[in-house]
Amino acid sequence: MIGTDPCCSIVMPARDSASTVKEAIAAIERQTFYGWEILAVDDASSDFTRSLLGSFAAEDDRIKLIAFERRQGPAIARNKGIEAARGRYIAFCDSDDVWHPQKLEKQLAFMQQHRCAVSFTAYRKVSEADTARASADRIVHPPARVDYQDLLRSNPIGLSTAMYDTRLCGKVYMPDIARRQDYGLWLRIMREGHIALGLDEPLVDYRIRKGSLSSNKALAAWYYWRVLRQVAELPVPRASLAFMSYVRESLRKARI
Repeated sequence: MIGTDPCCSIVMPARDSASTVKEAIAAIERQTFYGWEILAVDDASSDFTRSLLGSFAAEDDRIKLIAFERRQGPAIARNKGIEAARGRYIAFCDSDDVWHPQKLEKQLAFMQQHRCAVSFTAYRKVSEADTARASADRIVHPPARVDYQDLLRSNPIGLSTAMYDTRLCGKVYMPDIARRQDYGLWLRIMREGHIALGLDEPLVDYRIRKGSLSSNKALAAWYYWRVLRQVAELPVPRASLAFMSYVRESLRKARI
């Protein structure tokens, strides 16, 4: 049984996110599981993101604001949140994504039932203009199980759907790279022999923004290659095989 103590820490980096962060935090506040904290890290926003986060923190003591005076980038922002986290479980929610109300309750029960180090869920793809949310044909389903070798071929773990158990793998931080920091994090955890389990229920609305890494396939592929070489430290022949698998999976996902 999961108690009501703050056992789940949610890391949320934000930069110039005033148009979306209110909805993201409000969705967490509507969770049916109450034992959480948010580590909201403002990465030197130029809009009123910081004041919005400060207002939330003033109204709910489960929300902690960490503010940078100079831009540090998403890897350092997320790592600062991980460092400050007090919960056993560390989850991630980007400031433009929206959790469904039972996300934490169902996912934490799933992790306790299966005793897995990492879990992730299905999610719905939502465009910036889609105010009615995504349709069923845009649901991205997770594989049931992912190990290190699987992860080298493709990263099916949506960051805003994922959480890891610090009792099983300790506090693990993201590599300080420009993009694909989350992929580097999962590689670090799985390389130690842990596995990730997928909960095949859409519990997150994932916003696809114009110009984002997710929408720029060529740029996404370039950073995927860099992670294979710099974080996984694969030699070129093995990295090339893994990269080919990534391209095939990306083409499959593009049809969803």
